[in-house]
Amino acid sequence: MTSQVDPQPTPLALLLLGRGADASSELGVECPGALPPASDPDLVERAERAKAALGDRVYILGHHYQRDEVIAFADVTGDSFKLAQQAAAHPEAEYIVFCGVHFMAESADILTGDAQAVILPDLAAGCSMADMAAIEQVEQCWRDLEAAGVADVTIPITYMNSTAAIKAFTGRHGGSICTSSNAKVSLEWAFARGEKVLFMPDQHLGRNTAVRDLGMSLDDCVVYNPRRPNGGLTVEQLRDARMILWLGHCSVHGRFTAECVDEVRERVPGVSVIVHPECSYEVVEKADFVGSTERIIAMIDAAPAGSKWAVGTELNLVKRLAVRHPDKEIVYLDRTVCFCSTMNRIDLPHLVWTLENLVAGTVINRIEVDADTQEWARIALDRMLSLTA
Repeated sequence: MTSQVDPQPTPLALLLLGRGADASSELGVECPGALPPASDPDLVERAERAKAALGDRVYILGHHYQRDEVIAFADVTGDSFKLAQQAAAHPEAEYIVFCGVHFMAESADILTGDAQAVILPDLAAGCSMADMAAIEQVEQCWRDLEAAGVADVTIPITYMNSTAAIKAFTGRHGGSICTSSNAKVSLEWAFARGEKVLFMPDQHLGRNTAVRDLGMSLDDCVVYNPRRPNGGLTVEQLRDARMILWLGHCSVHGRFTAECVDEVRERVPGVSVIVHPECSYEVVEKADFVGSTERIIAMIDAAPAGSKWAVGTELNLVKRLAVRHPDKEIVYLDRTVCFCSTMNRIDLPHLVWTLENLVAGTVINRIEVDADTQEWARIALDRMLSLTA
């Protein structure tokens, strides 16, 4: 007779189930308290009631990639940069509820006042791209550049989709943050001050901007792999490169391939393909238009009735555009549907739980950036603001 052993969950299993935390990661996953059940038919009414009770004390930000059920309660929608700006523009709000992901809430905390609480309804709503660049890895990369004798002529440019620690590193080393809409002007600014750029954490945005917008060649770019000694590069490669690209990407935009573009052109004759610059170089080369989330929205809004569009960005936004424009044919670029899994962790139960706690006087899931990180990250963000002014 064999005895039964009660299996014990491993720390990794608990983390994946949302019942643990990893202090070394950008995101935490502990959600104390009970969430309303997703099947609760009163969730919409409860959200409306809680938001009304809070009044001007709360300001809700909704990223374009959020679910419709969440967007319905947003005071403003936009991309990560626009939402961080909007948070800073509302100092009267005691609570900023950021329906997005962790790095976005960090940026909002950096740009808002100390008396304001920035809240992320689910701490497990992170960003795979941001998690691809840990501060320890970036610091080692800089030491590699110093050893190669090129650090003093290298300007770091960091995409908005990054942790506060990486933004602070950028500020300390004379660099700037950029968005997908101002990456070109950011690189022009950097090359006016140095010979090379360390672009983090999205290799595709860096490569697309350098080659397509600034006229560089693919040979001007090298990819630094933080998991390999010296980034997997020789000293000569580091010295010869103009663009040192971090080995990072967006899990959603990385799904799109050149074959997706070919397939949709066959499936939808006369279609215009528009993609985000986080897509690979091969994809943007085959597309008709390339632009930030805000530009994609603007172009499709302005397109004539009867036009056909295949959109290479997150599915929630594509679905919303299709509903908004029934006179246009709008399809997802990849036939294999893909949501941003971490962005979709913000749902109506989490939003209701957040708002009802605030009504009761309990601030949950507050995102706070320490003072030193905040100071240097703010310097890098202010440089970006000066470039977009």
